[in-house]
Amino acid sequence: MTTIQHWIDGAATSGDSTRTSQVFNPATGAVQADVLLAEASDVDRAVQAATVAFDEWGQSSLSRRTKILFAFRELVNSRQRELAEVITDEHGKVLSDAMGEVQRGLEVVEFACGIPQVLKGDYSDQVSTDVDSYTFRQPLGVVAGITPFNFPVMVPMWMYPIAIATGNTFILKPSERDPSVSMLIAELWAEAGLPTGVFQVVHGDKSAVDAILNHPGIAAVSFVGSTPIASYIHQRGTANGKRVQALGGAKNHAVVLPDADMEFAANHLAAAAFGSAGERCMAISATVTVGPAGDMLLDILDKKAREVRVGPGRNAESDMGPVVTAAARDRIVGLIDSGEREGGEIRVDGRGLVVPGHEEGFFVGPTVIDQVTPQMEVYREEVFGPVLSVLRAKNIDEAISIINANPYGNGTAIFTEHGGAARKFVRGINVGMIGVNVPVPVPMAFHSFGGWKSSIFGDHHVHGAEGVRFYTQAKVVTQRWATDDVTASFDMPTAR
Repeated sequence: MTTIQHWIDGAATSGDSTRTSQVFNPATGAVQADVLLAEASDVDRAVQAATVAFDEWGQSSLSRRTKILFAFRELVNSRQRELAEVITDEHGKVLSDAMGEVQRGLEVVEFACGIPQVLKGDYSDQVSTDVDSYTFRQPLGVVAGITPFNFPVMVPMWMYPIAIATGNTFILKPSERDPSVSMLIAELWAEAGLPTGVFQVVHGDKSAVDAILNHPGIAAVSFVGSTPIASYIHQRGTANGKRVQALGGAKNHAVVLPDADMEFAANHLAAAAFGSAGERCMAISATVTVGPAGDMLLDILDKKAREVRVGPGRNAESDMGPVVTAAARDRIVGLIDSGEREGGEIRVDGRGLVVPGHEEGFFVGPTVIDQVTPQMEVYREEVFGPVLSVLRAKNIDEAISIINANPYGNGTAIFTEHGGAARKFVRGINVGMIGVNVPVPVPMAFHSFGGWKSSIFGDHHVHGAEGVRFYTQAKVVTQRWATDDVTASFDMPTAR
């Protein structure tokens, strides 16, 4: 049995870790590795190495940083398939989806390669007689990322390329459910020429998380995960004086108006709800149909859901793979059960799905539940599985009210051919990321990713310009060189 180690101070190491957690192949249900779970002393060792590395890296030139970033970009690009295969074997998502994940992460690396342009400051000449003023940004120091299982490459890449490009050193605590790909990334950074200690990987559970949040040597923490944990991360991290960005859960809605192209909408809703087995923070898990759109849509959506080919992620014929663990499968099935008990109509039932040859795999089939109301548990909870709830609304105003009443505000979409309705929706919805005829509106790397309400804690979204601001702090310099006028004043300085 393989034991997955940490990556600290430039090498794989077991450190002081004695506890382990099992890593499964979700398609077979078999244990394929054990991963070490860090103790506080392991986190401390990583922080010490990162602190030493920051003394040099934080003062390194922009040209040196970008040279290494470009080299890392080429390595990731050339080994996309290898990275995707590691993701598929531990997460379960189909290989083409895993390839897409690597590509979206790579786009953030490419954005970070242009960091010299983004870090340019401002200069104001002669703000007062013989006085000039200018601004620039400097790195924070040692920063950390705590990331989820559902995107083991992309979500960390929202964080560390920008953190490293801006001169910080970075400690990654990935999910213990699919940890192997983070070790491969560490090897690629080393091959690209990144100095020892600038990027490190510490595996673990709550003990490692708390050690990160408590450590005085860590200046900032980025997190993506569930809302209860995001709230905990934000509260504990900020209480310990850290800068924190914590992205939480989601209940993403898609509104379908009667004028929408129903074939188009059903196709895209099926992909958005069931892609990656619904284990995406941007998955559509609730559809609000307006007026007659409900019956029109479901006539087509039922068929689309039944056509989804479910199987192991390595099978090129599979559209959707298993969920990540048996516990995740059981939780999802329990929420479907509750929806049925509370009056929902199960139009397509994914419970009890068995994939031939993979009978022990963690599979749940695509599920569509009609006549869902906001009071039902299957609506209130973040299912994080291949389950699409369908709600009915009389008009667009009622649809907007349903979404705005939900505590989450991550992503949403509208399907319509009416520009005025789309504009009303975009302006009236209290959600951070919005798609118009685009069901999964994940922004490109040069924009920033983040929701509203209980989907985020902290002031900063991730990647893009927001990411640069999060990982740096500004300085404003007002300077004057010696002149004949040496008069000083006890009054507040003013321009003259």
